[in-house]
Amino acid sequence: MYDLANTVFAMGVAGRYFAPYAVSRGSTDAHIGAVAIVSGALVAAAAPWFGSLGDRTGKRRRLLAATTLVTVAATALLGAVPLGAALVLYGIASAGFHLGSIVYDALLPAVSTEADRGRVSGIGVAVGYLGSALALGIGAFVLPRFGHRVLFAALAGAFLAFALPAFVAIREPGPLPAASRPRGVVSTLADVWRHAAREPRIIRFLVGRFMYVDAANTFFLFSAVYVRHQVGLDDKATDVVAFVGVLSALAGAALAGSAVDRAGPARVLRAAVSGLLAAVLLGVAAGTGGPRAAAYLAAIAGGAAVGAAWTSDRVLLTRLAPQERLGEMFGLSATVGRFSVLAGPALWALASGVSWLGRPGALGALGVLLVVSLLALRRVDDAQVDQPASAPDSPAPTMSS
Repeated sequence: MYDLANTVFAMGVAGRYFAPYAVSRGSTDAHIGAVAIVSGALVAAAAPWFGSLGDRTGKRRRLLAATTLVTVAATALLGAVPLGAALVLYGIASAGFHLGSIVYDALLPAVSTEADRGRVSGIGVAVGYLGSALALGIGAFVLPRFGHRVLFAALAGAFLAFALPAFVAIREPGPLPAASRPRGVVSTLADVWRHAAREPRIIRFLVGRFMYVDAANTFFLFSAVYVRHQVGLDDKATDVVAFVGVLSALAGAALAGSAVDRAGPARVLRAAVSGLLAAVLLGVAAGTGGPRAAAYLAAIAGGAAVGAAWTSDRVLLTRLAPQERLGEMFGLSATVGRFSVLAGPALWALASGVSWLGRPGALGALGVLLVVSLLALRRVDDAQVDQPASAPDSPAPTMSS
């Protein structure tokens, strides 16, 4: 249910409605990119410490509730304040959203076993994309009747409503021993990087993840603007493209879950990145005079690829990271993701601002990042990391009724 809740924000606010809203009020791609850069920098700095806090206190649900409330409150006010304040609130909401995802993903072993972790992750991502469909449905109904002010408040309310079950229904393991208390942000970050540096597979995974998260997040940040203003589709057709992408992502996540358990998360992740590269090339074609149908094909390929990527990469990290440091490793993964968000919007703003490149050139630059990602992931296997003798066995599902 929390997967469903947070994709209401990911699609409804970050992916579809905020960027066009801001541009319509006088903002530019560069302004939106700058907000993403600042917000991403804050998350990058705090993410490993935040994940470690969840590991060492055993209070991931409380941390998840706090970040969710921050995101909900900021989102609800987006349409009720001047443009400058809306950009700041969007940055706050985005930071809360991404910090919450760290402790949420680290709860995956608490509700799955090693044998079914791919299926559980796939179900979560697939159900999550129902949140994307819900966000588009809310937008289609609310926006033409009540405007953006009510739209953002409605999206915030949906996020909160579907997040509530996770706060009460998941039973997580208790805290680590009292001697392992949370450390400072800097010391935690240094320790996490030192541990990761001793694991070549984790480093390769992080390099690959930097590239594909950079490409995927930047594409979604500017996708509505690209389809509306570069391809030339109207608002209704833009909604259809987004909805096609959501349905494809749902199907991709559901199929990827079973594939992860059969073939392993590393192979599925590489296939997903390849699919995203195909979507980028189709998008470039659609924006440079090619058939508009290419935009719909890009939505199909990109949606399925992203659904498969989000299903497989969090399972892959549970195999690469020791269980007692899982939150820290998800935090480090989020730090890498946030650094990619710093680079992605800057790359987009730079390329799209060059007259002979424009937005198609910016999209093509994302394709280069995906090629580099595939090269980095080529040597990442998905064997379970050796656990210390004191580590607990893989827990059985503990979702309360």
